[in-house]
Amino acid sequence: MTTIAPNDFTHLHVHSEFSLLDGLSRIPEMTQRVADQGMPALAITDHGSMYGVIPFHAAAKKAGIKPIIGVEAYVAPRGMTDKEGKQDADYHHLILLAKDDVGYRNLLALTTAAHLDGYYYKPRIDKALLAKHAAGLIGTSACLGGEVLKKLAQGDERGAAQAADEYRSILGDGNFFIEVQEHGVGDQRRLHPQLVELARRNNIPLLATNDTHYTRPDQYEAHDLLLCIGTGSNVDTPGRMRFEANEFYLKSPAEMRRLFNGELDEAMDNTLRVAEMCNVNLEHSGLRLPHFPVPDGETAASWLRIECERGLPDRYGTVTDAVRNRLDYELGIIDRMGYSAYFLIVADFIRFARERGIMTTCRGSAPGSIVTYTLGITPVDPLAYGLPFERFLNPDRVTMPDIDIDFQDSRRDEVIEYVTRKYGDDRVAQIITFGTLGAKAAIRDVGRAMGLTYAEADRVAKAVPNELNISLDRAVEISPPLRELMAGDDRVEKLIGIAKNLEGVARHASTHAAGIVISREPLTEIMPLQRATDGKTTMTQFEMHACESLGLLKFDFLGLINLTILADAVELIRTHRSEEIDVDNLPLDDVKTFELLSTGETTGVFQLEGSGMRRYVKELKPTEVRDLAAMVALFRPGPMANIPAYIRRKHGEEPVTYLHPSLEPALKD
Repeated sequence: MTTIAPNDFTHLHVHSEFSLLDGLSRIPEMTQRVADQGMPALAITDHGSMYGVIPFHAAAKKAGIKPIIGVEAYVAPRGMTDKEGKQDADYHHLILLAKDDVGYRNLLALTTAAHLDGYYYKPRIDKALLAKHAAGLIGTSACLGGEVLKKLAQGDERGAAQAADEYRSILGDGNFFIEVQEHGVGDQRRLHPQLVELARRNNIPLLATNDTHYTRPDQYEAHDLLLCIGTGSNVDTPGRMRFEANEFYLKSPAEMRRLFNGELDEAMDNTLRVAEMCNVNLEHSGLRLPHFPVPDGETAASWLRIECERGLPDRYGTVTDAVRNRLDYELGIIDRMGYSAYFLIVADFIRFARERGIMTTCRGSAPGSIVTYTLGITPVDPLAYGLPFERFLNPDRVTMPDIDIDFQDSRRDEVIEYVTRKYGDDRVAQIITFGTLGAKAAIRDVGRAMGLTYAEADRVAKAVPNELNISLDRAVEISPPLRELMAGDDRVEKLIGIAKNLEGVARHASTHAAGIVISREPLTEIMPLQRATDGKTTMTQFEMHACESLGLLKFDFLGLINLTILADAVELIRTHRSEEIDVDNLPLDDVKTFELLSTGETTGVFQLEGSGMRRYVKELKPTEVRDLAAMVALFRPGPMANIPAYIRRKHGEEPVTYLHPSLEPALKD
């Protein structure tokens, strides 16, 4: 007789916080808890989406356990394109796990199709699509929401058996399992004997799972309130969605084996067999830059040099040794780091925008490159302003280049359409981003869910100091009014305790304001996609850091209303005065402009319109563009404390000093 060790179990039905407003488990916490309990592996099976796959894979590897990639799919009762009323608003749950890289790519295809083609209240697939993408997948019958248990609950034993056999037929023998669960739920307990009998009669293996939605049992109440937030209800709403018992946490192997009193050891052991079957490799090295067409006989690096050489005379006239040396230095680093194609791609869509009269500019550290200057990406000469290339691209710190490009917001879509046509609509997508519950939002949402009035919850939220990204722990530490509210009202103390549990949890998905990915291969071979917030374009299901970890470069296409205003102004002047204004070549020594700025009347001037900045600009009385550059650089937490000293030195009221004379060339401006 084989002795089963108490840690011989793997959780295969697990919801993280990326089962939005339904799961509470934070990925680092749940992976570490599994490792601490001696379990060898853990799955992620979020509802209908794969948002958390990449951070989960990394966290599991860090914790020393095997990551198993999956999803809890929604199966349409008819076809996934049938979308008529209540009959199609229903759906069946089905757990799908990737056995190998083929299975992982099939999960990507299924999840993408569910969102793009099958979405009707939920992202849905159907059995026909599953059959097309069944290779490399393991399926399980899921919870009470699965088709097998639903039909058993309706008294349709034959239908339940047919459904189980159909899934087994689609996925193949040995790849479909009947899940058994014990959460203290009435229907589950009542149907358990029938479910086990069905599995054994039809020779379908059993699989023990716990439908995990939070990590620790002490998170039950916080999770209950999260469900209230997600469903727009509060704890006293009759008939609201709730979990009947505190059983949906990440149980230890010993707890799992006690659930069935040793009667279903094979269901426990099968979790280990499934874990052994699942081996997906998401490790990736190198860039997945899209192919940029260059003339025959040229490489991306050689063509980049040719394009820069072509721009040198236009930018500098006489090309000095200093200019030549700087260009050679930058091109050498860019080539060595493998980014030549990236610069060609950016220069290409910037050229398109300028040719179409779309107002555009480049912000951030990219103007510190003579390559971006000679390619026409930026109109700023880095040599004239002493801008260092290393702040943009540093060979000693291997980070991907990030050229922040702004377009007039009224015509940004034209540029996105251009790159989509050029590289293929299956290779271009906007990037997803996740809104999280910040300190004040968590208080207001939890307060409402607890049944507090808006005024009561708002009073607590307003006691949190206005500090960027403040945590509730810090708020309690530094805010006497908040501590007084907690001491004077038990409900407020409870509210803050629960809000701490929910603080930082992913609340909703939306489209990143600027981020675009352009891939060499179809994106659905790398990640799942879904509709962007506008309902028309597509976006990734992986946020920008996950995209970068897979070798994809983020391109920033930010729509800026200020550029639209400038474009409209240029057009009005052209129409009414017959004058052409080149905004890239405006005089930077115009006295009237600096006199106006010195009055503090800078409403509508990008980065100079806040009340604090207006006050400082008025005190500074700038006389050249370098003054403005310094002020914008200083106006942020930390350096802001030095603004008064900078102003005094500008006006000769305080001597200019340097820590060492060698710093003067770098710091003089």
